[in-house]
Amino acid sequence: MKLTELLFLPDLASSHGHEIDFIILLIHLLMGVLFVGWGLFFVVTMARFNRRMNPKANYHGVKSHVSSYIEIGVVAAEVLLLIGFSLPFWAKQVNAYPNRGDLVEVRVVAEQFAWNIHYPGEDGIFGSSHPKFLDTQSNPLGIDPDDPNGFDDFVMINELHLPAGRPALVHLSSKDVVHSFALPEMRVKQDAIPGLSIPTWFTPTKSGNFEIACAQLCGIGHYRMRGQMIIHHEEEFQSWLARNAPVLNEDGTVEEFDDFWN
Repeated sequence: MKLTELLFLPDLASSHGHEIDFIILLIHLLMGVLFVGWGLFFVVTMARFNRRMNPKANYHGVKSHVSSYIEIGVVAAEVLLLIGFSLPFWAKQVNAYPNRGDLVEVRVVAEQFAWNIHYPGEDGIFGSSHPKFLDTQSNPLGIDPDDPNGFDDFVMINELHLPAGRPALVHLSSKDVVHSFALPEMRVKQDAIPGLSIPTWFTPTKSGNFEIACAQLCGIGHYRMRGQMIIHHEEEFQSWLARNAPVLNEDGTVEEFDDFWN
């Protein structure tokens, strides 16, 4: 039986997810041992020290130090989980960001109650943005229309398109309150905080449609802050980019640039 079935987890669709699932399994095993152990202790205590068997109070207490040894063992197991598994995974996955030529970068800007997905276009460089250019309909991220790096950028709402087999680096931020970018099948969950750009990365291993959820209560419309992540095969992803990216003229400007922003 797979870990995802054993622990009733969502399907696994990222390269690093099996490590997270393994840590989750270890935590469940520790909690299971503690649950059974303390449950048996409670039953034995209720049976042994009930009023019928012990009509007189015992003021001497327990002389054994077994409970202290058990507590030390639990602490040792928790330290092992933290230092032996969690921290090494954190160092490898969170701090060692990929530096590869096939890296796909996107910006995800959360707002009440939607996900704005900013694609850098063919040049792979994000255009600068400023609140003065913000328009909820035509320019939801305030991309500077005079920045040549942003001429081929485009923005989609609640749709994140990525290719399978290539690392994806997502720069997270928020327009208003704290949100949480959650991709259950990718084993990714990261807060999006106003004023900060927080990077997170993963490598999709399966194509298909997956849900983007907000895992942080962010307002009265939190329940409907849902998006779609579509993982394509490489050819499909390139075809999708070609259909959606702005068309550039020979001088590098966008075809019908004025209409693109208005």
